[in-house]
Amino acid sequence: MRVLIVGSLGGQLHAATKIAMDRGAKVAQVDTISQATNHLRAGRGADLMMVDAALDIAALIASNEAERITVPIVACGVNITPDMAAAAIRAGAKEFIPLPPDAELIAAVLQAVADDERPMIARDPSMTNVIELADKIAPSEASVLITGESGSGKEVMARYVHSKSKRAAKPFISVNCAAIPENLLESELFGHEKGAFTGAVARRIGKFEEADGGTLLLDEISEMDARLQAKLLRALQEREIDRVGGSQPVKVNIRVIATSNRDLRKAVAEGSFREDLLFRLNVVNLALPPLRERPADVVALAEHFARKYAAANGVGNRPISEAGRTALLARSWPGNVRELENAMHRAVLLASGDSIGPEAIRMPDGSLFGAAPASGVAQRAAETAEGVQRMVGKTVAEVEQGLILDTLDHCLGNRTHAANILGISIRTLRNKLKLYTEQGVSIPAPGETRGAA
Repeated sequence: MRVLIVGSLGGQLHAATKIAMDRGAKVAQVDTISQATNHLRAGRGADLMMVDAALDIAALIASNEAERITVPIVACGVNITPDMAAAAIRAGAKEFIPLPPDAELIAAVLQAVADDERPMIARDPSMTNVIELADKIAPSEASVLITGESGSGKEVMARYVHSKSKRAAKPFISVNCAAIPENLLESELFGHEKGAFTGAVARRIGKFEEADGGTLLLDEISEMDARLQAKLLRALQEREIDRVGGSQPVKVNIRVIATSNRDLRKAVAEGSFREDLLFRLNVVNLALPPLRERPADVVALAEHFARKYAAANGVGNRPISEAGRTALLARSWPGNVRELENAMHRAVLLASGDSIGPEAIRMPDGSLFGAAPASGVAQRAAETAEGVQRMVGKTVAEVEQGLILDTLDHCLGNRTHAANILGISIRTLRNKLKLYTEQGVSIPAPGETRGAA
């Protein structure tokens, strides 16, 4: 855990630093918000920022976002009124800690950030076999390709491999290749020199350099364009990178883990992915089974999420009833672990009584998972006729928009999963959603539906 303290914390800097370090955190400190952004831009990194509430938190977040840097912020202050604390939260802080600091409170905040990385929970043999292979190869320097459906836990597995490796004490840096626009991904990975392009106001250290000594996760590697694939291949072969606009290569010492929910061999055959890069990445393949193929994990994961969200929402921990377990096991979980987590978060909030029953395990729109639609030839015919009638009079673009947004609702806002169902690339989907947003159309955020927004 890397903690960056920004400001003097009302004279409580030494006490807060000592508590964080006693909890195993590596602590750095700067005085101003501009120094904080410069610290992060220089590749020193942070998993959490503790920021003096007297500083302009909104300006700090805006400065970081301009550099595509996202680090959770906890505001801290002395003699802060409830209104001031609320203002810090509205500005973008995740939590507020009053000062002088309470050791247990800081420990809880640090633990909450660590929990976001999610523990590896596996009971099913199909998953424990993958973990056994991960344990064997983790201490090596071999590149690893983790494959599996969206939401099956690929990043969790990547963090697990890093934690078991010889690099565990060094940084674990993750880059989602599908979430960053193509024209920015090169700078994000390799960094840039001042003046390399419009807006490059200072040198920016890329993720390769930030991960030096540790592990770099290239999430959804299949979405990287061909030109960057060639540059990535050279970086993996030569263990050196070129910053955008730079004149000298930079040596890096990293282990690369890549993930994909697409069949990369098929992508190679289609010409969208380099075969030599696949060979370089796929030294070891960890193929994660979907949740429907690991039934013994469903209840274990559900119990973990129930405890997690009960604590996060300040409600009493409730066990899952036998009927609730039956309901969980009856579902195929097309959204995998991510869908199960969202369902259990809702269940914790909806449950009444001493346990979580099937009545609390619901879809985002409030309907029960077990509530199957009416079946039969007549019903299906009626549904088909109704669907055709709804489309009459609409343009192809309008029908396409409705299909895309309905699919996104079904996937709880997960762009990658929706793109797979629709049979289009994540980049095409992002461009469509950008167009809809510009037209004023409501787009579901990740983890949400339009009705829940």
